[in-house]
Amino acid sequence: MARLLFFFIVIIIFFFISLPLSLSQSTAEESCNGIFLSYNYTSGHRLPPTLIPSDPSQQPYRFESNLTILNNGLRELKSWRVYVGFEHGEVLVSASHAVLDDGSLLPANVGNGTVFSGFPERDLKTAVETAGYLPQMRAQVQLVGTQFGVADPDVPLPSTITLANDGFSCPNPTKLNFWMHVCCTEDSRSNFTTGEDLQPLQNGDVTIMYDVIRSYETNYWAQVTVSNHNPLDRLDNWKLSWEWKRDEFIYAMKGAYPSVVDSTDCIFGKPGESYKDMDFSNALNCERRPTIIDLPPTMVNNSDLGMIPFCCRNGTILPPTMDQSKSVSVFQMQVFKMPTEFNRTQLIPPQNWKIRGEVNQDYQCAPPVRVSQSQFPNPSGLPSESTAIATWQVACNKTESKGAIPRCCVSFSAFFNDSVVPCNTCACGCKSSPSNTCSASAQALLLPSEALLVPFENRTRKATEFAKLQRRALPNPLPCGDNCGVSINWHLFTDYDNGWTARITLFNWGETDFVDWFAALQFDKAVPGFQTMYSFNGSALPGVPANNTIFMQGKPGLNYLLAEKDGKKPKKDPRVPGAQQSVLSFTKKTTPGIKVARGDGFPTKVFFNGEECSLPSILPSNAYRMSVATRFFGFLLAAVALLFLQQ
Repeated sequence: MARLLFFFIVIIIFFFISLPLSLSQSTAEESCNGIFLSYNYTSGHRLPPTLIPSDPSQQPYRFESNLTILNNGLRELKSWRVYVGFEHGEVLVSASHAVLDDGSLLPANVGNGTVFSGFPERDLKTAVETAGYLPQMRAQVQLVGTQFGVADPDVPLPSTITLANDGFSCPNPTKLNFWMHVCCTEDSRSNFTTGEDLQPLQNGDVTIMYDVIRSYETNYWAQVTVSNHNPLDRLDNWKLSWEWKRDEFIYAMKGAYPSVVDSTDCIFGKPGESYKDMDFSNALNCERRPTIIDLPPTMVNNSDLGMIPFCCRNGTILPPTMDQSKSVSVFQMQVFKMPTEFNRTQLIPPQNWKIRGEVNQDYQCAPPVRVSQSQFPNPSGLPSESTAIATWQVACNKTESKGAIPRCCVSFSAFFNDSVVPCNTCACGCKSSPSNTCSASAQALLLPSEALLVPFENRTRKATEFAKLQRRALPNPLPCGDNCGVSINWHLFTDYDNGWTARITLFNWGETDFVDWFAALQFDKAVPGFQTMYSFNGSALPGVPANNTIFMQGKPGLNYLLAEKDGKKPKKDPRVPGAQQSVLSFTKKTTPGIKVARGDGFPTKVFFNGEECSLPSILPSNAYRMSVATRFFGFLLAAVALLFLQQ
């Protein structure tokens, strides 16, 4: 009897404690005339291993929470996106009715905060158009994961929650015990319209259009278009992947191919149960997350796999500034659906898109958004256009990896100085523990100009003799090399009252030829005075990023930067780099006050094939003039480089 009474008292106490919270939740929702967001921590417990009391900050705990998005406004909320400011090292294991906006797969580290997007239902209607039907007005996301260091009675609430859609303003959230909430309203200062049926096209370094071009009861054909919009970036050997959410599978493709052809998951999975009479030996890929690769140019006219405009380029997508027609890659695929989706109008794109290149690998892709249908030229040549049945867009932006190591470097030289300022020591990385034969921290030795023509391992004698001649102290051990596959020398050639010239030389010390190479230089003041480039195609790029960039590429026949090769006498002569060279001319009429020799004539950033190169930490000094011998070697460098071009 006593136990029963105690249990009854506990229930009453819990009821009266939770009643104010329930009332406050209801009151907060009703008082919000916009988008109401709430985050409610529901439960959690300690997980093994046990690190208390030795390291309580690293003790893992399970957490379960609910994220609610409620549309109390007058406009439909399209493609809702909510930022949750996790701050306890959270690892998210599951999230119902939502995906991570950056395309990450679960489990995922979200300890620095993350953005959720609705899936499969992304839009929230209003009470007016649904007569207050909550399932169409509200999205509820159940979150399960692991957090670190927050034990009872403390609650691991995030630092903030906010609506990530454009056109809304959110104040700081209100926190109460296990719960936090905020009411977001439309920002009157924004021109963004939230009530449109379709989303506007998004901007991105790379965009992917997913167009359904033919639709049947059980399957559809989709055309996927990958477009590069970054004027200084490229993709080589691209690989594209996504995640099917409804057990779809790829049966056929044109213009591209799966990296793995495998129908095992179809035979032993749901497709095999649904399509009992299908010959899955002809299916291309049944993986939940397929990876797609481009076809080689030899397949362009293949009637089975090719015959798609802009396909079959070995995965190379150039920047639009270089060649607009080569900044796009297209392929088509036949997608089969499951019986629950058997309807020619039931079309759902895949989620969690990822794209990467062989060199530039870091892109973050947003979830697909429904946009206006794409239009295509009539393949028969008639002056009309065909329209896609449905179109989604995925916007991807390049992300800079912290601590990323460059793959190219720059050296500086000038007509007024004997010395070449070489690439930095370990500019493209060094071993974590270099041997005692070289120093990873010592500053690179100044070089005579002729030393640029030989590999680093053959420069030691030239560098040490030059240092002794200049009466400079030599470090012990000597500095390590730059370890870069590509190096670029920027040489101030002349400087007159009305103009100046410079020479750029590209060296390939690697084992791979660069086809359709390009480079870009950024200056603080010099670009308005750029006139011409003699051996390359060069132009100033307007508005990239602030009218301060010169873009260059090889002319037809000179678009190859060949790999390093043996000298004429391999046993005696050092290896010879592939090289390309051109002179640039500038006028001073449009850049009054420019101080070429004092720094304005040197680039502040250099890019090769989309990657930023390491720049020297110092500039050539104009404290003294160049000797006759060094002037001779400067002309020798130009002559030898031109000789390389003729080989």
